[in-house]
Amino acid sequence: MTVKLGDPLKMAPSYALLEGRGVLEIKGDDALPFLQGLITADVSKVGPERAVYGALLTPQGKYLFDFFVLRIGNAFYLESEKARLSELTKRLSLYKLRAKISIVDVTEVFRVFSFFGKGTLVKCKLAKEEGAARISEDGLFYVDPRTRAAGVRACIPGNTTFDVVDFMKTEESDYDRFRMMLGLPDGSRDLTPEKSTLLDYGFDELHGIDWEKGCYVGQEVTARMKNRGLSRKRLFPVTLEGISPSSGTSVRMGEREVGVLTSVDKEIGVALLQLDAISDGKILKAGEALLVPHRPEWMQF
Repeated sequence: MTVKLGDPLKMAPSYALLEGRGVLEIKGDDALPFLQGLITADVSKVGPERAVYGALLTPQGKYLFDFFVLRIGNAFYLESEKARLSELTKRLSLYKLRAKISIVDVTEVFRVFSFFGKGTLVKCKLAKEEGAARISEDGLFYVDPRTRAAGVRACIPGNTTFDVVDFMKTEESDYDRFRMMLGLPDGSRDLTPEKSTLLDYGFDELHGIDWEKGCYVGQEVTARMKNRGLSRKRLFPVTLEGISPSSGTSVRMGEREVGVLTSVDKEIGVALLQLDAISDGKILKAGEALLVPHRPEWMQF
C-alpha cells in the first residue's frame, strides 16, 4: 500500500522555534542600493508591511545562499541558515567596498519561529497574501513569501514573551516535516552551493526571483535559463515505502539515475527529480524504498 502524503493545511495550528535559523542585520545609508544590486529579490518592496524571499548567486548564476528579507526601521534583516551566517557575512563583505553599511550577526538578539497549520494566517492577524507583514510589540510577523500555505514566520526579540494560546508547541523537526510535505527547499540541505540553479528548485514559482527589478549577481544566466526553458528538474515532496534511505541517496528508474533524495524524515522527504521521470506509472526507487513524487499546488511547469 502506497504511503499517503497527507494535507499539511489540515494540520492542527502549531508553532516551533527554528533553532537552525539566524539573522543578519544590514544597516546604513547605502543598505538598500547595496542589497538591491546583489540579490534576486526586489529590496525596494520590503517594509513594515512586506517581506520578500531571495537568494545570492555566483556570477555564473549558481546558488550560494537563500534568505527572507525583512525591514525594521532603517535596518534590513536577512533570516537565513544559522550555521552559514559567517560565510554569508564574508561573501557580502566582498561587495561592500565603500558602501556606508554595517553587517552584523544579530542571532543572539532575535529568535525565529514558524507558525503553521490550519487557520494560521487568521490567528496571526495577517492578510492572506505572500509576504504580508506586521510589526508589533512582540516582533515582526510575516506570511511566508514563498507560499501562504507555509504559514507565518516571526523574528521575535529574545527577551520577549508572546501569546501562543491558539497554537500547539512543537519541535523544529515537526516544522521540517511540514515544509517537506509542501516541497519547499531548506537552503544547503537541498541545494548545493556553487552548483545548484534556482529554477530547478522552484524559486520562480516561490517568488524568490523578481524578473522586473533589473541587475543582480548572476542575473544574466538566470534570465537565460528561464527564457530558453532550460530547467528540466524540480524539487518534489515524496513519500517512501520500505526501508527509509538517507539523504543523498540517488533516485533510479530501472537502471537510470533520475534524481537525488535531498531531505528525508522516515516516510516523507523531498527529491530533485528529472521531469520526464514523474509520469504516472513510472516506478522510482531510492535505495530499496519505493519513491512516489507528489506535485504541490504552487508548482508550475
